[in-house]
Amino acid sequence: MHLDHVNIAAPAELLAKTRDFYRDVIGLTEGFRPTFSRKGYWLYSEGKPILHLVESLEHSQNEEKGHFDHFALQATGLEKVIEKLVEAGISYKLSYLPEINLSQVFCKDPCDIGVEINFPNESV
Repeated sequence: MHLDHVNIAAPAELLAKTRDFYRDVIGLTEGFRPTFSRKGYWLYSEGKPILHLVESLEHSQNEEKGHFDHFALQATGLEKVIEKLVEAGISYKLSYLPEINLSQVFCKDPCDIGVEINFPNESV
């Protein structure tokens, strides 16, 4: 078993900002999405649609925080991702785990969802 995809539902304007974040800053690719009753986007990594974005007013932000904290991606190009985060004015935290030679970048997407990006064998 493996994780197939993550789904984010948000109003149209926020969804477009979220798509731009994952495409332009994180480096996912916007691709084919089947025709559904609601608008949205599928964002791909290595030919797989790992992030589904769906337009919805029903899933707007609420005051009660659930237990979902973040999801993680594995990538290459640590310095370039940090550069893009800085250019976009997005706050991030950088962590390095020397025991496994892994750099981690933690940030929030426009929907305030935590994103961890792991970079094996890279450090700054």
